[in-house]
Amino acid sequence: MKRPELTLENKIALITGASGGIGGAIAKVFGAAGAKVFLHGTSEEKLKKLSGELDTESIPNAYKAIDINISGAAQELVDAVVNEMGTIDILVNAAGINRPQKPEEVTEENWDDVMNINLKALFFVSQAAGKIMIERGGGKIVNISSQAGVVALPLRAAYCSSKGGVNQLTRALALEWAEHNISVNAVAPTFVQTPFTESMFKDEDFKKYVLDSIPMRRMATLEEVANTTLFFASDLADIVTGQILPVDGGWTIK
Repeated sequence: MKRPELTLENKIALITGASGGIGGAIAKVFGAAGAKVFLHGTSEEKLKKLSGELDTESIPNAYKAIDINISGAAQELVDAVVNEMGTIDILVNAAGINRPQKPEEVTEENWDDVMNINLKALFFVSQAAGKIMIERGGGKIVNISSQAGVVALPLRAAYCSSKGGVNQLTRALALEWAEHNISVNAVAPTFVQTPFTESMFKDEDFKKYVLDSIPMRRMATLEEVANTTLFFASDLADIVTGQILPVDGGWTIK
């Protein structure tokens, strides 16, 4: 009997938001699993740094800094991947933003920014990559959603709305593209240990609220989110599609 392996050997993966904590962790885990990774982000400096770290580990990679919220940018990004690496086997949509505000104080600008990055840009990158996958007979798309797509969180009306949209979009694309052997799934983390959450947790009341809401009494790590994403991207999940998998220490089971 062949031993099961979580491997991405000879696969080409585009990772949006790779200049962020979760996206960067996914890039490293995918590279360690054998994938060639194409990094996207808005910070050239951060992408260059991550690329250098991957080079040190002899992980084939390339990158492009571009704002995927701009009209036509999604197609430009996908074209860059195909020109550089030949095709796209795996797409991970990890780009996203969160701007906590009381609902009565949410500005139209902030609402649009959150929805455009978290949902609209995610769709159009998926559309562009999906066309490549349809032509080549299959592929894997993994969206980084959030527990906020399932449960309500304070100060996050726009964010919760965008992630709820990501979950439904995941299901819709999974249904539409199943006939093309394209699986579409989502990973939905709770709060993850990053410099951003460290700054939020300076508010002791908020920190207590979060940890009291997680039955396992801790946040997720970047590696735990990346490893779950790796499963969806691997051959071991070939029959799995349209699923939203919480990585939340039990928050959403209550």
